[in-house]
Amino acid sequence: MKCPFCKADNDRVVDSRASEGGFAIRRRRECLGCKRRFTTYEKAEQELRLRVIKKDGSRVPYDRTRLLEGLHKACHKRPVSEERIQSLVREIEDEVVAKFDSEVPTPFLGELIMAKLREIDQVAYVRFASVYREFKDVSEYISEIEPMLRDKGHKG
Repeated sequence: MKCPFCKADNDRVVDSRASEGGFAIRRRRECLGCKRRFTTYEKAEQELRLRVIKKDGSRVPYDRTRLLEGLHKACHKRPVSEERIQSLVREIEDEVVAKFDSEVPTPFLGELIMAKLREIDQVAYVRFASVYREFKDVSEYISEIEPMLRDKGHKG
């Protein structure tokens, strides 16, 4: 591993520990040339060779980045940590891989994302639902929120 500071290819590992819920290894390294320390992460490469069947019937390769972008937009300025969003992506991918071999329909993916978001943050859920379900007016927001309000009334 080349040192990001002096570019020497001579370092030693000072500390290793599990990270990201055991899905990565964090290593602290010390460059033997300039004596500075830096951190690296090691992850198992998980290739999802999935294709997503879009609403119009077209098929596109699954793109983890698109899922992350959608979740980041939904959770913007909400009390949802980056670690929780990454964990959510892993949960969604694990469930998709368990149920589908090579192709996943967008309705399954969208509903799964909404179900997971609803458990985490209701505002993020409504934001995502409004885009995914293409809300046209306020009445669609109200019909989405009313069941959550009824559930909240029954709980407390």
